[in-house]
Order: sequence, then C-alpha cells, then structure tokens
Amino acid sequence: MKRKFGRIFMIVTDSLGIGDDGRQAEFGDQGADTLFHVSESGLLEIPTWKKLGIGEVTKVHNYNKKNKDHLAYMGRIIEKSNAKDTLAGHWEMMGIETKIPNPQFVENGFPAELIEKLEKAFDGRKIIGNREASGTVILAELGDQEIKNGDVIVYTSPDSTLQICGHEQHMGLENLYRYSKAAREICSSRPEWNVARIIARPYVGENGKFTRTFNRHDYANKPPKATILNQLQAKGVKTIGVGKINDIFVGQGIDQVYPPASDNENMDVAIELASKNSTNEFIFVNLVEFDSHYGHRRNLEGYANNLNSFDIKLTKLINALKEDDLLIMTSDHGNDPSFPGSHHTREALPLTVFSKSFTGKNKNLGVLNGLGTTGNIVARNFDLELIDTGDDIFDKLI
Repeated sequence: MKRKFGRIFMIVTDSLGIGDDGRQAEFGDQGADTLFHVSESGLLEIPTWKKLGIGEVTKVHNYNKKNKDHLAYMGRIIEKSNAKDTLAGHWEMMGIETKIPNPQFVENGFPAELIEKLEKAFDGRKIIGNREASGTVILAELGDQEIKNGDVIVYTSPDSTLQICGHEQHMGLENLYRYSKAAREICSSRPEWNVARIIARPYVGENGKFTRTFNRHDYANKPPKATILNQLQAKGVKTIGVGKINDIFVGQGIDQVYPPASDNENMDVAIELASKNSTNEFIFVNLVEFDSHYGHRRNLEGYANNLNSFDIKLTKLINALKEDDLLIMTSDHGNDPSFPGSHHTREALPLTVFSKSFTGKNKNLGVLNGLGTTGNIVARNFDLELIDTGDDIFDKLI
C-alpha cells in the first residue's frame, strides 16, 4: 500500500479536556470542562486552533462563530479506559485499554509495610511526607529537613504515583534514580502496591527556596503487550518520542528520544523535526506543563497563557509541515483548573487532524469511541494492524 503521509506528528496537550463525556458522575467530576473554564478567564488567544476548528467540538467563551471552512478534521473523543491518568490515556492511543485502574494512595498515604521496604532500599534513610500533596508545597515544607537529616521525601499525587524527591547536589541524581528504580521493583511486586508510575523528582536550591528541575524521570509500568509503536518499529518506521513519551512507554517501541523539557521547548523540537527533509517517521510529543504546572496547581491564568504560547508554536509547526505530513492533536485526560481539589478530571477529549493536502469539505467527525482512534490513523497510514481501542476514520481524511 502506498503511504498517504510520509510523516505523522502526534501532539498530546496533556490534561486539556473539553467537558462531559457521559461518565463524569462515575468519577465525581460533574461540571469539569478544562478548555471552556480556561477560556472564561478572558485571557485565551488561540487564533490558529480556532481556524483549525476547535470551536466545532467544544464551547469556547465569547467564541460562538461556527466555522464551516475550518481547516482540520475535528472530533470529540470518549475515552474507553476506566481511568483518567496519563498512562491510561497514552496507552489507549497506542492500543491498550486500562480496565482496572492502578491503585491510588490519596487518602491515607502508603502502607507501613511498603514504607519499611522502601526505607531499606533507600540505604536506610528515613522516609518523610507520605501523603498526597502538591510537589512544590511538600518541597517547601520538608526540603530543608531532607537535606539536613538525609531523609527522603516520598509523596503521592492525585493519580496513581509514588513520587520521590532528591536534591541534585545533596542526594545526587545517581542515588535518586537508584532509589526510584528500586521503588519500581518493590511496587511492581504486589498488585495492591503497583502504582502506574514512580516519579523521581530532582530539585535544586537552599534554605527553603527550591526549584524542581527537568531531570525528572518516570519509571512507569511496562506496557502489557505490543503497541502501535512496536508495530511501527517492525515496519522500519522511525519512532521519535518527545518529552515524557519515552518514560510513559518505558522505552518500548521508541527509536529516538528527546527528554522532558518545557512545553515551548518540546514544541520547538517538533518544529525543528518538521523542518527537516525526512520521511517514514512517527513523531510523538507530550506537553506536560498544561497538567503539571497549571492543571494540578489550579492556575487558570497560567493555563491560558500556556495555551496562547502553544498556539503561537502551533502556527510555526504548521508552517514547517510538508505537503505529505499529517498532524494529529489530542489529550490524555482532563485537569480543570477551576475544579475543586487538584485531581485529574474525567472529560471528553478533542481530536484535531490536519494536513496541507486536505481538500475535503465536511470535516466534522462527531463523537468518536476511544483514544485509539488516533493510533488507528497511524496504523492505516503505515499499513499496520488496527487496534480495538478506537474507531477507524482514515478514509474520511481526504
């Protein structure tokens, strides 16, 4: 089969939900609508995404104009997985449905037996923290104690994680990563402890003034089966992971890695790659700051400004795309900055599909079943087996 697109760029705007997906009541998230509530701040300026058609699949405050000539195919995805986290969302895109969510420890922290095993693995260091917390808050509270006493801050976030803080000079990155790998082994040894991700959280600074760095590393569960990424490799298609992608898939199916950085920097990588005269590539990009810096921290203004910056970078990326390139954009879950608490929110997710070669008139895709709809676009283009975690819309992309 002749490939329709030489390269496919897939960008995940991490946590950018678009409202009710019909299952919000199950997750206690009725009323969450990330993009709309961010737009209500009055700060949102996303002219490029509006031209592509974002207003066709969700409400945007003070933007009621229907655009019959929008440039991209637009859909509203309902996630299949019984979860609302990063791992489940990305895995579903590539063919794995999460039917039983990984355990969370938000209410009571980690059990004493697990903490005891972790302390032994952490060279006998005492674990402090052990509760659900904002990473910046717990660092401000306990960072000095960790440095002074040689303790280890361990905490969890509102999804299935065990997070470990370590000062880059006092603890050292090598020790932090060693402890995190040990924690992954320990947590994976028992189903009731098997969190989706162990996160190494390095930081710098002194005297209560600390800054987290981009030397963060996630130790996720390994995908339980082969994904679209593995199929691509087997076909000789180069797979490139930008940002957290390599961590999310534990290196499975990834040929080239650009490590986590800011959303602007990750978009710059995508723009640089688009500017090259390459082909036969799948470029998979995660933009984590929407989630980590603005969603979890309930920062509406920051979320809006990050979206504005993204829209500027999106314009540059589109300009750099070749005629036979395809751009797919979606999200992995919601995280409404206006919603109570600091948890992810269960929401419908936007799908934007754009190519300069499109000539079709009706670009409304309607409601789509499963994030694997994105993976099936990739599969059809590169003549791979379809996955069952999404719809097949490839023939509509004309």
